[in-house]
Amino acid sequence: MAEPDTEVAEAPLYLRVAAVLREDLAHRRISPGSRLPSERSLSQRYHVNRQTVRSALQLLRDERLVVTDRRGTFAAAAGADPAAPAPALAARRPTFPGGPRVSGALVRASLAWEPPPTPLTSRLLLAPGEPTLVHRHLVLGPQGAALQRAVSWFSRPALAEIPQLARYRRIKDSHHQPDLRLLYHWMHQAGLRVTHRESIGVPPGPAATTAAGGAARLVVHRTVSDQHGHALEITDIDFSAQSAAWTYEFSA
Repeated sequence: MAEPDTEVAEAPLYLRVAAVLREDLAHRRISPGSRLPSERSLSQRYHVNRQTVRSALQLLRDERLVVTDRRGTFAAAAGADPAAPAPALAARRPTFPGGPRVSGALVRASLAWEPPPTPLTSRLLLAPGEPTLVHRHLVLGPQGAALQRAVSWFSRPALAEIPQLARYRRIKDSHHQPDLRLLYHWMHQAGLRVTHRESIGVPPGPAATTAAGGAARLVVHRTVSDQHGHALEITDIDFSAQSAAWTYEFSA
């Protein structure tokens, strides 16, 4: 791997691999439309494991610099518009904070600026009554029944350290569709090393079967913390266990 500058050298490995490949693509050292080396070859070249290579390639796919099919991964064709819609690619990207891959499902997301529940205030390093960024995520089935509900609260350190979140401080329309699918990538960009702790359970009593169509429900409580042990994000997810599969994608 070429000698990176200090800022890149301190970045996670997958970002460093992505940066080198991005440079090769930008300078046409990898020609448009040509096939990239295999994951195994790239892992040997850059002295990283294959999961690191996969994460780097996924980032480049999200940036529409490369495309992958059954034959392998290829540099985007010359003249491709990076801003052009790519429905097939977007459909493969993970939803936030992790949602069911249900054909025909509808996703509704919104942001608000409001105080969190009292028990979460101190964990988010907020003062009593202090508002913070709140992300709500709803997945509806083809017939309109709620398959999954999720709400995420962000801490004071998260808003201070992650520029992409801080920009939402001035949101006026809490009902627009925010795109936080690259949240964990943003955390890495900010130099944060994150730890995830998740608890999965069944709500007690009758509440366990109040999901769509009376299906069983599961609840997930997630806390994402930085290298100092400070909570960055706390998320509660409630979903129908029979009609939706909870999927969660994350690369350290």
